[in-house]
Amino acid sequence: MEFPDNVKYTKEHEWVREEDGAVVIGITDYAQDSLGDVVYVELPEEGSTVTREETYGVVESVKAVSDLYAPVSGTVLEVNEAIVDSPEVINDEPYGEAWMLKIELSDSSELGDLLSVDEYKKFVEEEN
Repeated sequence: MEFPDNVKYTKEHEWVREEDGAVVIGITDYAQDSLGDVVYVELPEEGSTVTREETYGVVESVKAVSDLYAPVSGTVLEVNEAIVDSPEVINDEPYGEAWMLKIELSDSSELGDLLSVDEYKKFVEEEN
C-alpha cells in the first residue's frame, strides 16, 4: 500500500496536494484497493463549486458504489476527463494520472484540518 508524504489525507480516504496555487484531489491507494476494479466515475463540471465534507461525485467498482466527499471547499478549475473515459486508471495510479479534480480553494485554512501521512497511516491501521 502506498502512502506518499507529499499529500494530505482525509478519513474518507481522499488525498489533497497543493500545486501551482490550486489543490489537486483524488482517492487514496487504500480506497481504490478496498473498492476493487473501478468501472465508472462521475465528477462535477468545471466552474462548479464543491463544499468540504459534501459529495461531489461517485466512483463505482465491481464491488460497490461510493460517494466522493470534497476534502476542501472551492471552485473546480479542471476535471480529469481521462479517468471518466478510462476509470481503471484509478486502480493503477491513484496518486498520479488518476487525480480527479483541480480546485481553487475558497478557504486555505481547511488544509490545516487534513491528516498528515503518519496520521492517515494510523487511521488506516485502526480501521483494519
